[in-house]
Amino acid sequence: MGGFRADVLRLCALAAALGLAPLALSGGYHLTVLTMCCLHAMIAVGLNLLVGHAGQISLGHAGFYGLGAYTTAVLTSTLGLPVPLGMAAGVLAAAAVAFLVGVPSLKLTGHYLAMATLGFGIILSILFNETVAITGGPSGFTGIPRPAVAGTPLGDLAYYFIVAGSLCLVLLLSLNLLHSRLGRALRALHTSEKAAQAMGIDVARHKLFVFVLSAGFAGLAGVLYAHYLTFIAPASFGFSFSVELIVMVVLGGMTSLLGSVLGAFFLTVLPEFLRVFENVEVLLFGLILVLCMLYLPGGLAGGLAALTERLRRTALERTRSREAADD
Repeated sequence: MGGFRADVLRLCALAAALGLAPLALSGGYHLTVLTMCCLHAMIAVGLNLLVGHAGQISLGHAGFYGLGAYTTAVLTSTLGLPVPLGMAAGVLAAAAVAFLVGVPSLKLTGHYLAMATLGFGIILSILFNETVAITGGPSGFTGIPRPAVAGTPLGDLAYYFIVAGSLCLVLLLSLNLLHSRLGRALRALHTSEKAAQAMGIDVARHKLFVFVLSAGFAGLAGVLYAHYLTFIAPASFGFSFSVELIVMVVLGGMTSLLGSVLGAFFLTVLPEFLRVFENVEVLLFGLILVLCMLYLPGGLAGGLAALTERLRRTALERTRSREAADD
């Protein structure tokens, strides 16, 4: 219970930081980057549940992200469905397809599961590109409506608070799950599926549940992304983004949900800083990632925890030295 309270306190600190962050931003561009950080963090948190805690590797989560985005785009723009209903349908579509894909795929383990989800992601990417009459094809889908209040579309700042609030809710739900019996079952699965089954855990049901939940989070990020930019294109939901999501989870810390948030923010903001190094941007990006993996084996969350502990010990030693000198 103490661990849950500590996680909730960290979540409250994150919520406060996200709430105050716009005050430190100088323009719309920075607010857009921060909004994208929150969207990517939402997917990374769900993927952390699947990969870091349940031990199931997925290379197709960009597909669920795109499925949520395209579903709400078609329903609200082409068919004229109200935006809230379209957004809900986008999340449900991602979760439902994940259920259909997960039933056969999650019978596989290790690299076979990764290949199955990779194939699913590629199939969705092809569909997004080739179904021009529905998705707009490579040119993209335009004219997606923003949510409105009293007929007035939400501005960027108001929409940012919706996205940031959604991220906090996703984190709260995930933390509550991890500190429940289900969370303990997922960690048992990660350690050994055979041992978990011997203890009476329904391995197939738990794997399917966390896969569908993780895809639902990706679908939620997708619908929020679509209605934020009001334009989507297949290039945003390709295989490279699925790999980037895995890197966010690993870099942030495999067993830390808040670490996944750090990893998502880091990998979203870093390319923006590296744009000034036009010819060597990719090289520097790769070098920084390699250094992080070499010197932060526990991820950004592990490194931050180690630094906090070191500072605490240093402060404690100084306090003891002063007390000894006073005596």
